[in-house]
Amino acid sequence: MKGRLIVFEGADGSGKATQAALLKEALTASGERVKSVTFPNYESPAAGPVRMYLAGEFGAHPDDVSPYAASTLYAVDRYASYKSDWGAFYEAGGTVVADRYVTSNMVHQMTKLRSAKEKREFLQWLDAFEYGTLELPRPDLVILLDIPRDVSEKLLAARTQNKDQAAQATDIHEADREYLARCYAAYDLLAPHYGWVRIRCTDGDRLLTVEEIHAKVLACVTGNR
Repeated sequence: MKGRLIVFEGADGSGKATQAALLKEALTASGERVKSVTFPNYESPAAGPVRMYLAGEFGAHPDDVSPYAASTLYAVDRYASYKSDWGAFYEAGGTVVADRYVTSNMVHQMTKLRSAKEKREFLQWLDAFEYGTLELPRPDLVILLDIPRDVSEKLLAARTQNKDQAAQATDIHEADREYLARCYAAYDLLAPHYGWVRIRCTDGDRLLTVEEIHAKVLACVTGNR
């Protein structure tokens, strides 16, 4: 019996890694068999081309690389992770909590396209490629951590200050604010269309605490069994 695949999505700095870790801890404490995965999986050789892409070796800006080419790089990393790390666990009934997944390709690569027709064709291709050709499992639940763009930028800036100088220069996505703005618009478009559960991480101008967001996540996961 196949298990569950729960995916966290959201802008950079939205707290996906933190909430994924807390959810794994909570589900494990309740008796579930849980494994966590993160994409890209930078510890895997399969993510080498992704690192090159984000480092700007194929172009200094995200739009320099075709969404189809970039998506293929990320998909290969996911395929390698599934086959070598968590696929058997999932197929045996385990719960997998993912920090990003195919959904990130949908957002970050679709946003490179301008017309509605191009976007629709890309999403159809991506669905057929990752879920069809590569036979990756579809998520049972996608949780979108929703924080305002200005808050995300502040959190991302604070996170970048804590990186070493080499790491700061590696991500062409994070460096392109106009591109990130388009990604925000993509979240607004895709979330309702695909039924992603949107969790608002602010109360007015106040950013909710990690614990408050975790409580919302738990309620969402419990209600979507």
